[in-house]
Amino acid sequence: MRGSCLCGRIVYNVERLSSAPRHCSCNTCRKAHAAAFDTSASVKRSEFKWLQGEDLLNSYESSPGKRRYFCGNCRSPLIAHRSGSETIALRVATLDDDPKQAPRAHIWVSSEVPWLAYGSEVPSFDEWEPSAE
Repeated sequence: MRGSCLCGRIVYNVERLSSAPRHCSCNTCRKAHAAAFDTSASVKRSEFKWLQGEDLLNSYESSPGKRRYFCGNCRSPLIAHRSGSETIALRVATLDDDPKQAPRAHIWVSSEVPWLAYGSEVPSFDEWEPSAE
């Protein structure tokens, strides 16, 4: 599976996911992704390869031993890695290909934002909301 950042300058390949995707609502994931939660999956380092733009990567140590990597141009978060780990946390939303797996867990729900709402109570539209056009 291929993936990339928003500007397309960084491209990577993943042979397969080592875990099912999972949502995380912890405070650091919410802040790092500017979203109500992050969706990630584990990938063995040996099954992940940067195809282009690796020199554009920047990183930030968000907690001791955990580095979050993002594009230095568009700032898209791509992966995270804990020192000594054989796996990386892949930001599933950056995949250009369908991983053919739905999230199977939601962790840190104790930190979930109180305003999060989705499902039938929130109107949905195939594309842009008609009143916003």
